[in-house]
Amino acid sequence: MQGLITKSIGGLYTVEASEGIYECKARGVFRKRNISPVCGDRVEFSLETDGTGVIDSIGERSSLLIRPPLANLDLLVFVSSTCEPRPNMLLLDKFIAIAEYKRIKPVVVFTKIDKEDPAEFIEIYDKAGITALSVDNTTGRGSEEVKALITGKLSAFTGNTGVGKSSLMKHIFPDRDFETGEISRKLGRGRHTTRHIELFKLEGGGYVADTPGFSSFDTNRYDIIFKDELAACFIEFAKYEGKCRFADCRHIAEKGCVVIEAVSNGEIAPSRHESYVKMYEEASLIKEWEHKNER
Repeated sequence: MQGLITKSIGGLYTVEASEGIYECKARGVFRKRNISPVCGDRVEFSLETDGTGVIDSIGERSSLLIRPPLANLDLLVFVSSTCEPRPNMLLLDKFIAIAEYKRIKPVVVFTKIDKEDPAEFIEIYDKAGITALSVDNTTGRGSEEVKALITGKLSAFTGNTGVGKSSLMKHIFPDRDFETGEISRKLGRGRHTTRHIELFKLEGGGYVADTPGFSSFDTNRYDIIFKDELAACFIEFAKYEGKCRFADCRHIAEKGCVVIEAVSNGEIAPSRHESYVKMYEEASLIKEWEHKNER
């Protein structure tokens, strides 16, 4: 039989198939190959004589995240509050770049718009060609737009605790009970309340994964972006590709760089270019030969 892994806890996998929902274990051959099934995987499985399900094979993956472990995502939704805490633009841009690198469409949703206008943040990402939405979690306004965007897709919601991710999930899935943690004003962050990854089915089709916060998102191993690949992960740079004076332009501070001109002309948001420069500087410190075999 074939199915989709919708939950994974302690080596047990919940697989949803047309015939029903089954609890499965993975065959030992996966461990020998250093492969683990993850939520989002399309798998083939069989039933043993005692009724236990066993995963026999994993289908080809369109994408894979190591932490949180998720496969075949269509959308990666980054939830960020406009205040309490304010967005960390560099961190947000790093995760958006990783999504682009993994060929997963990034979406940004700004919350707490009842406390601060999200217009300046929305403009930055609209200008970049990245879908940016806003939600008032106190009323639910805007959540239907988010729901319409993710319907029919396999999506993951991620974001720091305290930004309103669980509250947004409650609006999208009103019949489910999502825990929410009180924000610690002293520390400026909330208690981590999501204990495992699980895919939740949408009424109109598609699934949503609730994931740990950004601090658990693995930006290192397998998600390393080398400096020569970084520009391609900033999609607003694409239309300027090949137009700089120098063919090997880094888009940092070179004369005749059309990307820098676009920043000066207001076509590219300064914060996005600042993030790119910082990320390029960090990537320049990576010894690529040490990581070639990990990719």
